[in-house]
Amino acid sequence: QVQLVESGGGLVQPGGSLRLSCAASGSIFGFNVMGWYRQAPGKERESVASITNSGTTNYADSVKGRFTVSRDNAKNTVYLQMNSLKAEDTAVYYCNLGLIRSGTIYWGQGTQVTVSS
Repeated sequence: QVQLVESGGGLVQPGGSLRLSCAASGSIFGFNVMGWYRQAPGKERESVASITNSGTTNYADSVKGRFTVSRDNAKNTVYLQMNSLKAEDTAVYYCNLGLIRSGTIYWGQGTQVTVSS
């Protein structure tokens, strides 16, 4: 069984930075994608960024140029560096792991990011 544990959320002023981390425990084999979603109050969950275990990345248009997703395959950990944060980035951020071969998707418990002065 795979578990995802997120850390790094918090309160930051507009223009500030935060770094989220998500560590996956358990057996992970084969091609997979790790990434981040977010859900703001009253809105649907949306994809923010993702990265495959071969390093291919994908970003939502709203975060391009401000957020950077990276991963350490040896540690089964994915990171999200968030710079130039805006109030509209406020949301609960969820880590996600997708195992392509089996089609299994795992979710973290979520971490709150609040951007406010």
